[in-house]
Formats: sequence, C-alpha cells, structure tokens
Amino acid sequence: MEIEEGSTNVYVDLGRPDADEMLIKARLAARIGEIIKRRRLTQVEAADVIGMPQPKLSGLLRGQFRGVSEAKMLNCLARLGGT
Repeated sequence: MEIEEGSTNVYVDLGRPDADEMLIKARLAARIGEIIKRRRLTQVEAADVIGMPQPKLSGLLRGQFRGVSEAKMLNCLARLGGT
C-alpha cells in the first residue's frame, strides 16, 4: 500500500479549483459550530440569532456551504458574538 502525504488543504488534495475559498468556508463553518455548541444553542435558536433558515444552517454545519458567501458566514459569526 502506498501512502501519499497530503497538503494542509484537503480541497487542494481533491483537485478543487476553489480550494482556498472552500478551506476558508470550512474553517468559518467550524467556528460557527463551536460557538453554537459553547452557547448551548439548538440549531433552531442559532438559526433565529443569525437570520438563516434552520435547514440551511444544518447544511452549513455539515459542510454544505455552497451558496453561502464568506461575508454571510462572517455576519453569522458576528451575530453569534464570535470573532
């Protein structure tokens, strides 16, 4: 079995043309999830705070952040009180 060491960006390793953007969004989504967990919010409560439908938030937290801009994600962080 041959093992190849990956880079620090899994999206680069997968050959994604938008790898840098995807990594930034993944990190933002992880931070949003951490704050929600730390504040012990349900997804419904968190969605209300950030002004996003709960199903969209659920998808974002599971890595489905296509169609959600970095600016929107930063706004979500600000509304949650995170930086």
